[in-house]
Amino acid sequence: MKSRIYLDYCATTPVHPIVRDAVLSALEADFGNPSSLHWAGQNAAGLLKQARADVASALGCAPDEIIFTSGATEADNLAIFGGLKRLPPNKTHLITSAIEHHAVLHAAQELEREGCAVTCLPVDGRGLVDPEDVRRAIRPETALISIMLVNNEVGSIQPIAEISRIAREHGICLHTDAVQGIGLLDVDANSLGVDMLSLSAHKVYGPKGIGALYVRRGIELSPLIVGGAQEGSRRAGTENVPGILGLAAAVKLVREHRAEERARLLGLRERLVNAMQASGPGVIVNGPKGEVAPHVVSVSFEGADAEMLQIRLNQEGFAVSLGSACNSKSIEPSHVLTAMGLPREQIEATLRVSLGMFTTEAELDLFVDALTRVLPRVAV
Repeated sequence: MKSRIYLDYCATTPVHPIVRDAVLSALEADFGNPSSLHWAGQNAAGLLKQARADVASALGCAPDEIIFTSGATEADNLAIFGGLKRLPPNKTHLITSAIEHHAVLHAAQELEREGCAVTCLPVDGRGLVDPEDVRRAIRPETALISIMLVNNEVGSIQPIAEISRIAREHGICLHTDAVQGIGLLDVDANSLGVDMLSLSAHKVYGPKGIGALYVRRGIELSPLIVGGAQEGSRRAGTENVPGILGLAAAVKLVREHRAEERARLLGLRERLVNAMQASGPGVIVNGPKGEVAPHVVSVSFEGADAEMLQIRLNQEGFAVSLGSACNSKSIEPSHVLTAMGLPREQIEATLRVSLGMFTTEAELDLFVDALTRVLPRVAV
C-alpha cells in the first residue's frame, strides 16, 4: 500500500496532539454551560475566560475584543453584514478585492442585491492589491474595506498596514481575513491597524467549526445570530467550549513556534520549487517572487491537465489541491488566477501544494519523484 502524504495544509490541517488534549478535556471533564451559576458552569466559564485571554494575547488585543464564532466564514459575514448594519444609512459602499475568499465575495454580492455599492479592486500579476487603488476607490459613502492578509491560493501577502493608514485617514473601518496568516506571520491587530480580523482554528492545527472575529473597541456590530447575551450580545448561542479551548491551544501553539516554523517552511518551499523547476521545462510558479507566504505554492505545468494530474497524484498517495478547497467542486476557473491575468490554459494546468508543521524534506522529494512519473501521462 502506498504511503499517504498530505500536502494540502491551506485546505485544512491535522489536529495537533496538544490541541486534541485540550478539546478532549473539555468534552470529558469541563462540560458545563458557561452561563450556569453552579460549579460545572463556572468551571467552564473560567476556562472560556482564559481561552479568550490567550487568543487576545496572540493578536495583541484585549479579551473583550474577541468574538468566538463557528469559523472564519461566519466571522467574515459578521464583520461585513454586522458592521454595515450599524452604520448610518448613507454609508452603503464596500471596497474589497477580486481575490478574496468566497465568504467575503459572496457577502459582497448579497449586499449588492440589497442595494449597496461594491468596488472589487483588481490585483496585479503577483496577486497584490495596490494601496493607491484603495485610496482612489474611496467615496463619501464608503463604509467598510475588506482585504485579506494572505491569499489562500498563491500566498500573496497584502500591504494591510499601508491600507489601514489610508482607511484611517478617511475614517473608514478596515476588516482583514487573516486565516492563512495567523500561523506564520506576526499578526498583531494594532500593528496592522485593522478594526476587524477573522481567524479559523482548523487552518492552524485546531478543530473545525470554531473561529473568531477581533473587533476593535468602539466598532459596533449588529449580531447575525440572536437569542442570548453570549459574546457580549454580539453572537448568541451557548459557547462551544471544547472548540474554543482547541482554538486557543492552536493559536498559542503556532505563536510559540512561528519564527522557526516560518524559516523551516521557507526552506522547504524553496527546495520544492527548485526541484519542480529542475524536473523539466514548462513549470511556472504563480504569485509573488519575493515576499510570499512560506507554506503555499501555486504551480502550473505547461501542457498538463491539472484535474487529471491531481487524480494521478492522489492514486500515488499525495493530497494536493486544484486551488481553494472551498471551491474545488466549481467548474469555473480559479477566480484568483483569473484576476491575476493568467490565461485559461495555464489556470487549467495549475495545482496548489501547501505545506505545514508535519511536512518533511523526504515527503517533498517523494512528491517530486511521483510528479515526474505522472506528468507525461496527463498531457493534453
